[in-house]
Amino acid sequence: MRFTFSLPLIPTVLVALLLTLTGHAQTPAGKQTPPAHLTQGTLLLTIFMRHDQGKTVDEINAHLDRTGFRKSFPPPGVEVVSWYVMMGVGQVVTVRLPPEKLRDVNLAFEKGAWGAFRTEFYATYDYRPIWEKARAGGQ
Repeated sequence: MRFTFSLPLIPTVLVALLLTLTGHAQTPAGKQTPPAHLTQGTLLLTIFMRHDQGKTVDEINAHLDRTGFRKSFPPPGVEVVSWYVMMGVGQVVTVRLPPEKLRDVNLAFEKGAWGAFRTEFYATYDYRPIWEKARAGGQ
């Protein structure tokens, strides 16, 4: 059997792989997932910050400094769960936030990151506890 991937399928495969890997990497060894009562009423949001490859890293950093992005993100009440650099793509950030903070996150990106990054936002959930339970033989 021969498999071929079309270009539109490659980002989907990369996202699935990344979410699998970041789900595992989100909880470092020795650190437990927060109890449900601490995360109820919040959501996880994964943000792809794709580099503008027409700019150098110095130009991107100058843009972020000029717009104040590093000071405005994350907004108060928003927790950074993970922040990875994905070589050749950009940065991938997962944040935990109450739904009412979603607009603040959006505005931080619109005012500060646009022009340095193309952004994509994905509702996310932590699959690791489910995976661990299934792996241990539980349902």
